Amino acid sequence: MADFYNAKEIEEKFYKICEERGYFEIDGNKSIQEDGKNFCIMMPPPNVTGVLHIGHSLTFTLQDIMTRYKRMDGYKTLWQPGLDHAGIATQNVVEKQLLAQGTKKEDLGRKKFVNKVWEWKEKSGGQIVYQMRRLGITPAWSRERFTMDEGLKKAVKKAFVNLYEKGLIIRGNYMVNWCTHDGALSDVEVEHKENKGKLYHLRYFLKESKEFVIVATTRPETYFGDTAVMVNPNDERYKNLIGKTVVLPIINREIPIIADEHVDMEFGTGVVKVTPAHDVNDYEVGKRHNLEFITIFDEQGILNDYCDKFKGLERLEARDIVMAELEKIGNVEKIEDYENQVGYCYRCKNVVEPYISKQWFVKSEIADEAIKKVNEGAAEFYPSHWINSFNAWMRELKDWCISRQLWWGHQIPVFYCECGHEWADESDTPECCPKCGSKSFTQDPDVLDTWFSSGLWPISTLGWGNGDELKNEKWFENDLKEFYPNTMLITGFDILFFWVARMMFQSENALGEIPFKDIYLHALVKDKDGKKMSKSSGNIIDPLDKIDEYSADILRFTLTLLAVQGRDIRLSEEKMVLVRNFTNKLYNASKYLLLNAPKFENLSEIEVKTELGRYMLSRFNECVAVVRENVEAYRFNDAANALYKFLWDEFCDWGIELSKGDKASVAELGAIFKEAMRAMSPFMPFISEYLFHELSGTNLEDTNSIMVEAYPKVNERDMDIERKFALVIEAIVSIRRAKATVDLGNSKIAKAYMIVDEDMSAVMHYVRLLAKCEEIEICTDKVANSAVDVSENLSVFVPLSGIDTSEIVKRLMGQKNKLEKEVAKLENMLGNEKFVANAPAEVIKTNREGLENAKAQLEKVVGELANFGA
Repeated sequence: MADFYNAKEIEEKFYKICEERGYFEIDGNKSIQEDGKNFCIMMPPPNVTGVLHIGHSLTFTLQDIMTRYKRMDGYKTLWQPGLDHAGIATQNVVEKQLLAQGTKKEDLGRKKFVNKVWEWKEKSGGQIVYQMRRLGITPAWSRERFTMDEGLKKAVKKAFVNLYEKGLIIRGNYMVNWCTHDGALSDVEVEHKENKGKLYHLRYFLKESKEFVIVATTRPETYFGDTAVMVNPNDERYKNLIGKTVVLPIINREIPIIADEHVDMEFGTGVVKVTPAHDVNDYEVGKRHNLEFITIFDEQGILNDYCDKFKGLERLEARDIVMAELEKIGNVEKIEDYENQVGYCYRCKNVVEPYISKQWFVKSEIADEAIKKVNEGAAEFYPSHWINSFNAWMRELKDWCISRQLWWGHQIPVFYCECGHEWADESDTPECCPKCGSKSFTQDPDVLDTWFSSGLWPISTLGWGNGDELKNEKWFENDLKEFYPNTMLITGFDILFFWVARMMFQSENALGEIPFKDIYLHALVKDKDGKKMSKSSGNIIDPLDKIDEYSADILRFTLTLLAVQGRDIRLSEEKMVLVRNFTNKLYNASKYLLLNAPKFENLSEIEVKTELGRYMLSRFNECVAVVRENVEAYRFNDAANALYKFLWDEFCDWGIELSKGDKASVAELGAIFKEAMRAMSPFMPFISEYLFHELSGTNLEDTNSIMVEAYPKVNERDMDIERKFALVIEAIVSIRRAKATVDLGNSKIAKAYMIVDEDMSAVMHYVRLLAKCEEIEICTDKVANSAVDVSENLSVFVPLSGIDTSEIVKRLMGQKNKLEKEVAKLENMLGNEKFVANAPAEVIKTNREGLENAKAQLEKVVGELANFGA
């Protein structure tokens, strides 16, 4: 066995071998598949522009653990991989590249630009797929899909036409979230952030009067679109003004003063401007009061003719210029600092505007059945509290804007004939207008929101709506029957509404069934101090750097140990070093075993006979039961902890040490360790594979991988042997403690005495060996002049004869004096009524706890002194 484990070399070599053998595919484990056992999980398709980040690493690690576990447990397993075409992000990348070459997309035209995007995708897109392989994950790569591949294009069109014909997709002028760079956005694509801005108090003069009202606004440049001023009908200050008219400065347009209970009388002056075309709340007010809707800038945010001499300015740049003019003519009362929430485009970080635009929408009723079925128990969330968030959002669901002003993506399959007819069609090129037969028609230029296609991911990847495209290559005839609904979903909670909810209502609408029973939403990975990772904070952890520095196994296992349901993960170097130490422990345990035997049989091929072997096997059976129970319940950290504790605390710390007293057990321990590597395989696939073959005298190049062999089954524990060895360990620890009190440490002693009720004669040799004690005599009474240690089930006595205890007594007397002073000081302090009355409660509590601890330590020291006759 090599002196050290070369993780990088082993991981790359083993991964390549396993992928080439087809182990990751649905029939990779065919020899152990059991009838009726199918498992399917969908990879959240990362953006084609993406790179592997630490959040991906957690998602993919947990998905891989489930997939590997189910594969080893006899399931026909499909982990569906793929990439999302990421409409906005990808178009932005290619546009920037073209601009760097002095070319605009408009110079190329739509068709050539889309071809350029495809070229970029083939050359540079999908870098994340290579990075995912570095993590050691095992999806069915041969079935990798892309949301713009021919089969999925067909599925998207089928879904659109289906919803269009049901009346669930409509087109109309609505107020939408508008990015002047990327176009329409859905509500969840807008990031709201705290903004330190200004609150502008403007004077609006009443018609033909020197009187004025003061309106407060954070967006003064939009006043060109005001079509009313509004007050609360119950506001006594302004009742006399309702129905009167004010004149907008500079442009001199007259607008009415109206009353509406929407006005918050406590905000600003209690008078607000109404801009129906540029404010979400004003939009509703405008509809209620039949106000005019005036759009004051175009889709690029450039002010138009309604803005008089300010026409041509960009909306945000215009703010200070407009305010300077309003101040000049006496229409500014005051300007105050003001903090508010501002929406930004989640892609380009541009300030988003409420904007009236003709767009395509999916009606919110699409979600009704999905909501009903989830609340009837058809799907279960882990942690369970996420159902509350799901319900809160879904029940307030608004119509979903699905049209995007892009060229890259699924072009909306709606056609407009010169006769005025509009229809949706699954064909790329319909022959003619179904109403008049004309061939003079055009297709809607917009594309669909990326989430529309990824919302179909649980069904489209299994062949739904694909026609015959990519059949028997990327999907197969029985896929929907075998793998729908998917078994479960694992993803970050932050895309619950972006992706999870959309999959639920789109798939349910298409097939009448919720797409997965179990939904596991993991928390965020943060830094060691619990801070969110960001470039500005300089605390980003690059998973590829950590894989290079430690190994994929170590990164995976660290994340898994920390993945407590519902809690953010605090990742640190210290945690990764701890897991590295664990892998070193496993490696050294293997080296020890191989010093005693050239190779080891499989556990299924031997009968475990020795008492130590039986004990370790019983503890291993308990470990397997705990691991299985926790994996099935998605308590990944508890499963990983069970393996960690068994292998380190029990097998390495006790099993290996105890085997030095029973060499006949080593062959059995080697077999048990090999079986433990099978149990570890889903969590740390590479080192477990390596150690298994090292102990077997085989290599992966010539034999099967353990990843496609059966996962250890739950077997009965031997409680009698466990009780015996629990006493062995208790006795060893107790004697070591007694020796430590007389500074004998690791020295060998001639004799110790023990009071214990159980017969330990058959296992006492283990105690003598590890406690370094030549003889242990069982007694019934205390032994005088001895160092004593009393534990739960036994008492031990180490004779003091021949031991110079003067230095020990001196040290203990020093401790006693110090503790007596500490007790006296704290008792005096707490006995002082004035101190107790005036000191903070936390200080009193700390001192009382300190007094209790000091008294307990003093009692222990006095007891030890009594043992030495002092």
